Amino acid sequence: MSQDSTHKYLTAALYKFVSLPDYKALQEPIQAACEQNNIKGTILLAEEGINGTVAGLPADINNTLTYLRQNLVFKGRFTDLEHKESYASEHPFYRMKVRLKKEIVTLGVPGVSPTKKVGTYVKPEDWNALISDPDIILIDTRNDYEVDIGTFKGAINPKTTTFREFPEYVAKNLDKTKHKKIAMFCTGGIRCEKASSYMMDQGFEGVYHLQGGILKYLETVPEEKSLWKGECFVFDQRVAVTHNLEIGGYDQCYACRHPLSPEEMHSVQYAPGISCPYCYDKLSEEKRASLIERQKQVALAKQRGKTHIGSKQKRGSSKTLDSELES
Repeated sequence: MSQDSTHKYLTAALYKFVSLPDYKALQEPIQAACEQNNIKGTILLAEEGINGTVAGLPADINNTLTYLRQNLVFKGRFTDLEHKESYASEHPFYRMKVRLKKEIVTLGVPGVSPTKKVGTYVKPEDWNALISDPDIILIDTRNDYEVDIGTFKGAINPKTTTFREFPEYVAKNLDKTKHKKIAMFCTGGIRCEKASSYMMDQGFEGVYHLQGGILKYLETVPEEKSLWKGECFVFDQRVAVTHNLEIGGYDQCYACRHPLSPEEMHSVQYAPGISCPYCYDKLSEEKRASLIERQKQVALAKQRGKTHIGSKQKRGSSKTLDSELES
């Protein structure tokens, strides 16, 4: 997505698996650099690496990324740190947090790390040939609500709600003596990269994963040659993207965060800011009343020409971004 005159804030999503035994000592300098550059968002640090999404003015984001890649305090470990960009008309985050974690994406299995063992990286331009192999078991490692709106042709949906459930899926459905070639993918590459490490630890040998994730594939592979079906859910203000990373047609329910198609937004169970077909029957009366009251406040603020602090679902403005980065 390229910048235009109405989209002045740049969002950068970044991650890298790299050994950081001194990760606790890196928290303060990264926090200070982000604050100095007026950057907001969340960055997670763990012994296995770095993972985060931050936003700010383009020059400030570039200064921060340059600091991470070149400052001597990081000892060259972030020199090749890659990131993905998107633009927004409003700042998507309220505050800046650098948090210390056990894992930068939570699998919940001690010792698993791509810095120790990892599957075969497959470039987007080589992905079609790999997944067209009839012997390949193709697995979408994302959460079920993400898979709902789009996936690769022939991919298996493990129906997980968090990444912690992936080991249980493997134990119940995959056999290292029968499934000799397994290919996995996710939104940006981080989850499937760690999943490949876990699979190899479990004794699977032919393990592959899409380098750069779905986003890199949609950016790289021409639509006429693509094996992707539908749209790709993203954890920012765009909600979903299509080929060439164009903004898709989905919005998102404020109450349950499930992506919604234009058709679903015409459902009698959809009320902006209150409910949708996925959560209508699941909301407690207390929660529904709270959402209705919040929506009234949004409407009143709009009448006064002001913006209610909760009028838009700002992914990352609270604990939401932390859970998205980890899960």
